Amino acid sequence: MRIAVVADIHGNLPALEAVVADVARRGVDAVVNLGDCVSGPLLPLETAQFLMAQDWRHIAGNHERQLLTGGPGRWNESDAFTHPRLGANELAWLASMKPTLCLQDDVFLCHGTPTSDVDYFLEVVEPTRVRTATLAEVDARLGDVRASLVLCGHTHVPKAVRSSQGQLIVNPGSVGLPAFEDGRPYPHVMETGSPDARYALVERLGDVWAASLIAVPYDHLSMAKLAGTNGRADWARALATGLAT
Repeated sequence: MRIAVVADIHGNLPALEAVVADVARRGVDAVVNLGDCVSGPLLPLETAQFLMAQDWRHIAGNHERQLLTGGPGRWNESDAFTHPRLGANELAWLASMKPTLCLQDDVFLCHGTPTSDVDYFLEVVEPTRVRTATLAEVDARLGDVRASLVLCGHTHVPKAVRSSQGQLIVNPGSVGLPAFEDGRPYPHVMETGSPDARYALVERLGDVWAASLIAVPYDHLSMAKLAGTNGRADWARALATGLAT
């Protein structure tokens, strides 16, 4: 069983198309999408329509929730750009997504953690740094999840770790946005240092799962230019360099 894992596309259709082409040449049994599909100053409508045409399993991220439950004055800048560009069909598709999903009792999908779409699973934000979560912290965030493969996103940073029970937890990184700044719970940056689109391949080998974290080049400068045209210098910098500052 081989699964391609994508997350945090953020309306970056050229990056998504490059990933899909790479997946096609490798061959997989399924593709799963861990949310934050369209929000951002790029191509939200076109990205939604592309994803709606795929035979994939999708879950919602925090931006899907925010798009559907927020409104003018409550959306952040990315969601405020995105919502008016989506039609009723696209919004209904976003609303159909669940926040978590189990596949065959052995694979668990979430956006942030099993209980939150905004908490980081494999990192801890402290007042002066972002550090890797300890094994005990990872185990605590797993809670009652017993699946041998757990897939998460949200941080945009690719990573694969194992719990104390041997469960593999994989964050594929972000297809569409390689760096960002955030203020929760303390101001910090998350960045990969490369403009490439990211995804993961996971494969069951006997009784265990293995993961490959993959970087795919694409025409990132065109998306950096579009972000700048749409008034987002922060996105333009991140898309061009993979750095948040």
